[in-house]
Amino acid sequence: MVALLTPVPWTPPGVPRAAWRAALAEDVVDLIAGLDQIEPAIAATPADRPLVDAVVWPRMPRYEVPLATVGPVLAAAAADGYEIAAVIAADVPDLPGLLVGKLLRPLSTRTVAVAPNLGGPGLVGLASRLPAPDWLADVDLDTASPVSVRAGSPRPSHVVTTPGWRRVRTPDDLSTLDPGLDGWAATRAVLGG
Repeated sequence: MVALLTPVPWTPPGVPRAAWRAALAEDVVDLIAGLDQIEPAIAATPADRPLVDAVVWPRMPRYEVPLATVGPVLAAAAADGYEIAAVIAADVPDLPGLLVGKLLRPLSTRTVAVAPNLGGPGLVGLASRLPAPDWLADVDLDTASPVSVRAGSPRPSHVVTTPGWRRVRTPDDLSTLDPGLDGWAATRAVLGG
């Protein structure tokens, strides 16, 4: 399970962009690091190395990728010998761990699984058997959709859409954060509690 640091297009008023990105990423890293039977990792471009250093857990694998897209991350995980991998956007601080499991579960019978962003364009995450199939084009989590991922597949049944969640990328998304959910402590703190 790899948290992928992607650009953040919006920050709450009065919150520095660096602090906002760090809070979102820290919450996602904490989520995946705490899941049973998951080997967590983090991926980012060279420009985001300071952010990786700020939020990574000890001994957590780090993947430096040329683009903040899914393809290079899946290739790096395959090179490390993994048979499956999931890539999660690092801007879903209150993502329930149960939804991570639902993203991985279909890989026992399907090749690729995607979780849509319920708050707008893009995906929350993508999981794939490794090595990734040749038909899977590189995926930008900010712009892809289940339909665009499925378009390259020789059979639509190779790609399953799992329950989605909402990424925090706009002012409207901020209002969807659920105070009743555990986790997302860093994001809560940067928002003032």
